[in-house]
Amino acid sequence: MGRAFEYRKARKMARWDKMAKAFTRIGKDIVIAVKSGGSDPETNASLRACIQNARAANMPKDNVERAIKRATDKDTSDYKEATFEGYAPHGIAVFIETATDNNQRTVANIRSYFNKCNGSLGTNGSVAFMFDHNCHFKINKGELDPEELELELIDFGAEEVFVDEEDIMIYGAFGSFGAIQGALEAKGLEIISSGFERIPNVTKKLTEEQMADVDKLLEKIEDDDDVQNVFTTMA
Repeated sequence: MGRAFEYRKARKMARWDKMAKAFTRIGKDIVIAVKSGGSDPETNASLRACIQNARAANMPKDNVERAIKRATDKDTSDYKEATFEGYAPHGIAVFIETATDNNQRTVANIRSYFNKCNGSLGTNGSVAFMFDHNCHFKINKGELDPEELELELIDFGAEEVFVDEEDIMIYGAFGSFGAIQGALEAKGLEIISSGFERIPNVTKKLTEEQMADVDKLLEKIEDDDDVQNVFTTMA
């Protein structure tokens, strides 16, 4: 098992268990996908991925349809994707992905969270090099042989394939998303969910007291409606 497996296992008990927050995040992803590629999932691969993720999160179909309809309304705000980088207490690197319709508000909020929790907001590139930017896919294992599947997907950019409970997880470089998605669809395999992660190259172990200091900052960041994902180097 590689780093992607260990990282995924560690994150399982973490933060995206808030259903309302997950629905908000997926809803923004749908708006971004529709604005950039249209409202037909048959011709918009990004929208297909969003709908798959909505289904995996048990997001009601009505919510998905409303998000697509809202995105086609020219009066609906465009969400701009922006990233932030910094350090939490005890030298833990933090990488934040946001989708916002008001960048000034988001910048001010993120800065205030770092300031209030003894962290430091850095510049773009200050911690990005500490993370590998990967795409990932979850498919049902069924009768598939993970080793054979990995051999078939290597040419499309797959780097790691492993069994996670009853599913198969596939990881590749960020730029391989489209090729792997196409290969899975061509094989007739149903994609349960997909997305992107930033996996830390090196992690740092902290005491329980130190972890509590970091968690104070992470909770503030993750509760912000503009924040989509947060990645850290905390073990």
